[in-house]
Amino acid sequence: MPKNVHLTLACGDYEILRGLIDGTTTPEGVDLTILKNMDSTTRHWRFLRNGEFDIGELSCSSYMMTRDQGMEIDAIPVFPHRRFRHGFVFINTSKGIKSPKDLIGKKIGVKSFQATAILWMKGILEHEYGVPHREIEWFSDLDEDIEFEKPKGLKLTRLPDTTSVEKELVEGRLDAVLHTDLIEPVVNKDPRVARLFTDHHAEEKAFYKKTGMFPIMHVVAIRRHLVKQYPWLPINLYKAFNESKAAGMKRMFNPRVVPLAWYTEYWEEERDLLGNDPWEYGLSEQNHKTLDNMIGYSHEQGLIKRRLSVDEMFLDVSEGKKRGTFRV
Repeated sequence: MPKNVHLTLACGDYEILRGLIDGTTTPEGVDLTILKNMDSTTRHWRFLRNGEFDIGELSCSSYMMTRDQGMEIDAIPVFPHRRFRHGFVFINTSKGIKSPKDLIGKKIGVKSFQATAILWMKGILEHEYGVPHREIEWFSDLDEDIEFEKPKGLKLTRLPDTTSVEKELVEGRLDAVLHTDLIEPVVNKDPRVARLFTDHHAEEKAFYKKTGMFPIMHVVAIRRHLVKQYPWLPINLYKAFNESKAAGMKRMFNPRVVPLAWYTEYWEEERDLLGNDPWEYGLSEQNHKTLDNMIGYSHEQGLIKRRLSVDEMFLDVSEGKKRGTFRV
C-alpha cells in the first residue's frame, strides 16, 4: 500500500484547528506531526530563520515580506488567527495622553516593528485617527523575524535585552506601547498603565462597521519545494483546514463548551455584527479587501518595497468551477 507523505505542521492550539491537532481531520495523502507548544513569535522565528517546519502558521506581515524578498515560501488562503487590535494600545498614565493624536511625537514601544498586530495598529492609528507612523519614535523589544531595509525617516531603535517595552512603559521611559498581547501591568492592574481606548470594544465595532474588516493576523505557509514535489498538497491542506474549522465551529454552538455565564448572548452579538463565518478562508471579496489593505500598510511602513497584489500572495486552491461536489 502506498505511504502518505509525512510532514510537520507548527500551529497554535485553537479550537478551529482541533480536528487537525487530534487527528479527526487529516489531509488526504498526508500524515501530520503537529507542533503546537510554542508562542507565535517563537514559531515564526523557527519557521523563517531555522527552517524547522514543513508547514507553519505564520505572521501575515512577515509572509508578505518573504514574497517581497523572493524567499522560497508559499501560502494557502487559510487564516487561523484574527483579532481586533484597539485593545492592545497601552499608555503610561502620567503622560497626559487622552486621545490617539496625543501619541504624535511620543516614544512608543512595540514587540517587533513588523509583527502583524503592530502593522495593523500603526495603520489604523494613521488612517483612522490621524497619527502618522513617521511622527513616532519607535522602540522594539525583539529583533525582527525578517531583516528589512529601514526606510529613510523611520525612527526605530532596538531595546537592549536587559529590559522590555513593558518595563520601559511602567517606569515612564516610554509613553505608550503597541503590543501583540495583553501586557502584565494591565493584567495586574498596575495604575501606571492603562489602555488608550477605554472602551476599545466600541472602537473595534465602529471600525468594523466602517471598514468591514476583521483583521487577519496569520496565514498557513508551505515550503515551496514541497509544493513543487506534491502539487496536490495545497488543495488537500486547504480542504482539511476548512473541515477542521467547520467541526470546531459546530462544537462551539454548544454553550456548555465555554465556562461563561452569557456565552450564548456574546455569540449572538458577534454573529449579528460579523456574520455567520468571521473566520472565513479563501479569497472572498471581503478577505481580498482586508489583505489588500494590509499590503498597503506594509508598503507604506517600509516593510515591503513593492506593492504586492493579493492574488500573487497565495497558491491557487480552486478545483475548477462547479467541481468538487459530485459523487465519486
